[in-house]
Amino acid sequence: MIKKKHGNTALRQAQGHKAYNIILALLAGGLLTAAWPTWGIAPLVFIGFVPLLLVEDRIAQGEKGKLFWISFLAFLVWNVATTWWVWNATPAATAAWILNALFMATVFNVFHLTKKKVCNQPWGNFFLVPYWMAFEMLTYLWAAKWPWLNLGNAFSTCHKWVQWYEITGVAGGTLWVLIVNILITNIILHFKSRETKPLLINIGVELAVVLLPILISTGIYKHYKDQGEDTEVVVVQQNCDPWNEQFDSSSHDQVIQNNIKLSLPLLTPKTRFIVSSESAIQEGIWLDETDKSRALKQLRDYINEHPQAAFVIGGTTYEWVPQGMENDFPARHIEGTNRYYYCHNSALLIDSDGLQHRNKSQLTPGVEAIPEWMGFLKNYSITMGIARGTLKTDPEAKVLNFGGHKVGVPICYESAFGEYVGSFCKKGADLLFVITNDGWWGDTPGYKQHFEFSKLRAIENRRCIARSANTGRSGFINQRGDVLQQTRYWEPDAIRETLKANTKVTFYAKHGDYLSRIAVYLTFVLLITLIAKSLIGGVKAKKASKTAKRAKKK
Repeated sequence: MIKKKHGNTALRQAQGHKAYNIILALLAGGLLTAAWPTWGIAPLVFIGFVPLLLVEDRIAQGEKGKLFWISFLAFLVWNVATTWWVWNATPAATAAWILNALFMATVFNVFHLTKKKVCNQPWGNFFLVPYWMAFEMLTYLWAAKWPWLNLGNAFSTCHKWVQWYEITGVAGGTLWVLIVNILITNIILHFKSRETKPLLINIGVELAVVLLPILISTGIYKHYKDQGEDTEVVVVQQNCDPWNEQFDSSSHDQVIQNNIKLSLPLLTPKTRFIVSSESAIQEGIWLDETDKSRALKQLRDYINEHPQAAFVIGGTTYEWVPQGMENDFPARHIEGTNRYYYCHNSALLIDSDGLQHRNKSQLTPGVEAIPEWMGFLKNYSITMGIARGTLKTDPEAKVLNFGGHKVGVPICYESAFGEYVGSFCKKGADLLFVITNDGWWGDTPGYKQHFEFSKLRAIENRRCIARSANTGRSGFINQRGDVLQQTRYWEPDAIRETLKANTKVTFYAKHGDYLSRIAVYLTFVLLITLIAKSLIGGVKAKKASKTAKRAKKK
């Protein structure tokens, strides 16, 4: 009877612990979601990891629990609740949410194992920092590129706090977030154990770590003034439906005419650039036969009437594959022939002297890039139902030139890659034009989040940004990350602004994601330490087992 009571009590305790862990996991996912644009309660990101770290500590101290699945639940909630709008473009979003949550849970559990083996104390929580930052570095590099949820992005809604991104980039924000979360967790743990001295030390450090970056940033923001030559730019939002008009050849001429009609009333003798969106030229353009393009002819005629300006616009371009390169993965075969061609997502600059172009380098997974191991799909798309396959990219960022200006033109998804955008500025770009097509997602937080991230690129590089979206949110952002003007969703519009064309290169633009690289090196050190500790522990366990067997025989 007594054994049965004890058994029931243990079962109830186990169920209680399980329910408690699930609640904390849901709380963590909810806090991280609420910190993100467009909820935008950014300070919540400072406590988003605290519930998970408390669960991790309980399990590290011997309590039963499956940390991997608890953390997976938290990260799945965060992924789905923050980027649910991807579903509007593709049902493959489900796989993206699950995979990203699995990657995050794996990182968190490797941190847990390292802490248990190396230092099962509150300060061991700091091992999470290099692991997580190294993971964020991977989100820029591997095939499934998805830096959307990198922690430093949360501060796009309170950009006055992170003016020092011109030195650290978004990785500095991630470092800040993780350290604050860990210090708060350690304060709670020291309070529970009634360790007064460590508690007071952590509280003091916590206050300094939270307040000093904000105070420094506010000071920078207050005193920084846009630098460079005045440059007048017109941005067009032609507002066509990508699900219908983009693939309706009868509307191609009309879209170009809409761009001309919207921009024309705003042109002045001082206008240097007219900027339109990604894929605004919907007629495919062969780069060796640009004179045959109806869209380019209309835009050339327009620019010839206003030679003081250049038209920057997005379009799909094609070129023939050089002989001997037929096995290049992005090469596409024309059935019934021995000819191969490349397809590009391009930014075009049209002026009275001719045409310049650059091709998108950071491709959207699934839509524009298929991994090579999925070669059977290379001429197709696994999302949006568009047969686009893998596009041919430029090997590096390329600036476009006009009127003494060099401009960087990140295309859509590229604007989420801080180091990549900085490479335009390293090559002399004095203005950044983000051209995008955010209409795939509909009226959801997707296009709003994308717009917010451009504010961080402006701060990192101290460049003014003109942003043209097919529909969604177009606008102008100054070098401090302030929004000067913006358009409304699903309204054709054009706006004009005088921007400062800055040529100074920031520390971040020069050195890129150096903090993340340091984190990668530290991660290797931790992994080697973890492996060594595990091997040593295994050897010791075998010796202890042999000793125990001998003692029993005696």
